[in-house]
Amino acid sequence: MTIFIKNMVCNRCISAVEDIFTKADVKISSVILGEVETETEISADKMKTIEKELLETGFERIMDSAHQLVEKIKNLIIVKVSELDIADNFLLSEFLSSKLHKDYSALSKTFSQNENITLEQFFILQKIEKVKELLLYNEFNLTEIAGKLGYKSVQHLSTQFRNSTGFTPTEFKKLKDHHRKPLDNL
Repeated sequence: MTIFIKNMVCNRCISAVEDIFTKADVKISSVILGEVETETEISADKMKTIEKELLETGFERIMDSAHQLVEKIKNLIIVKVSELDIADNFLLSEFLSSKLHKDYSALSKTFSQNENITLEQFFILQKIEKVKELLLYNEFNLTEIAGKLGYKSVQHLSTQFRNSTGFTPTEFKKLKDHHRKPLDNL
């Protein structure tokens, strides 16, 4: 049985969801971002308990196919950004279409209708949050960050960063409150 879960954005989320199912005495065959595959069907009573636990932990079961698709899109984008390997000629449309085997315009329309934000805006927000993280860790300089996140130049990254946050990357680093947002709230 496949169960789709909203707000799974990292490996800790996978562990938390695994714990919920294990605590409910449900055998799982796999857990990936946004999906749990169980070995057997789950009774209605047990499913209610699991859904309650999921909600209390910040997750939510997704029932309809449009929301399932949106979560798959989000998870693909989050993973892609976290890999820090986006070429400067990367096309979000080609990436999502090839991964999900659907026309990009249909993916974009479904995403926008359900999230009130375009796919491109979501992708940019994810990249900006990753830039914030990398700036705070001081692991890479701005040129390296731009290269890892698919920006054609530091200027392009800086402009997009300022448009999104109101600060230049340098100004952001000097702030005491860094305005980081959880990925599942974007």
